[in-house]
Amino acid sequence: MSLTVLDHPLIKHKMTILRRKETSSMEFRQIVTEISTLMGYEVTRDLELKDIEIETPLEKMVGKEISGKKIGIVPILRAGIGMVDGLLTIVPSARVGHIGMYRDPETLKPVTYYCKLPKDVSSRTMILLDPMLATGGTLNAAIDVLKEEGATSIKTVNLLAAPEGIKAVEERHPDVDIYVAEVDRALNDHGYILPGLGDAGDRLFGTK
Repeated sequence: MSLTVLDHPLIKHKMTILRRKETSSMEFRQIVTEISTLMGYEVTRDLELKDIEIETPLEKMVGKEISGKKIGIVPILRAGIGMVDGLLTIVPSARVGHIGMYRDPETLKPVTYYCKLPKDVSSRTMILLDPMLATGGTLNAAIDVLKEEGATSIKTVNLLAAPEGIKAVEERHPDVDIYVAEVDRALNDHGYILPGLGDAGDRLFGTK
């Protein structure tokens, strides 16, 4: 596993806007999309290229085009939906799947209630989207689902992460690369990231 913490000034600036409690849902959604786009450039940095001969208006030349594995984008419902458009901005041909999960109130373990994925996940680099990597339970369960469906190349993109969650994913799925905008201090007794930004789903959709 590799952990990449992005240090781009624009990402840091926009993350500060997200954290502010007075930021409106409309602005929150817009900023999440912008940060996801910026993160997408780093997540796709290692895409393979091949030479291709083209003709410009002036002469022939050898350019580059993407080769190798195609991209699959999978938001974890519901908050992950807010990150999809940002990734599609730079990879518009990506296939989009969805995984829906909720936490069982008694066992506190994630339960999958919906899963719809591209049929060819084994031949794609699958990018899991979830704004928050807190305990790591939901992300680990989503990775389990992807692997059960045949995925062999998986990356995760999270806006915020807690050290506890990073460690949990690293231990269970050492072959998965994690990309985060910022790593926060710790989790509180209720599993919320501190200082965090609150409940990303509620803030995205105005249900707080």
